[in-house]
Amino acid sequence: MSRAISYIMILIGAVVAIYAQADEQQNQFILIGGIVILMLGIYRVSRHIPSKRDQNDDTDETAG
Repeated sequence: MSRAISYIMILIGAVVAIYAQADEQQNQFILIGGIVILMLGIYRVSRHIPSKRDQNDDTDETAG
C-alpha cells in the first residue's frame, strides 16, 4: 500500500509539474508544488532500496 502511494505521488507530481510548464503564464507555486510532490514520492520509493555499499561490505569481509 505504501509503495503504491509513493508511485501515485510520483505520477501526480510529474503531471502537475508538466501542466505548470505547458501554460504560457506558468504559475511558479504550482510548479514548485508538483516538484515537491514528485521528490517526496521518489524519496519514499528510494528508502526501501538497499544501499550498494551495504551489499559490498558484506562480500568484502567474507573474501578476506
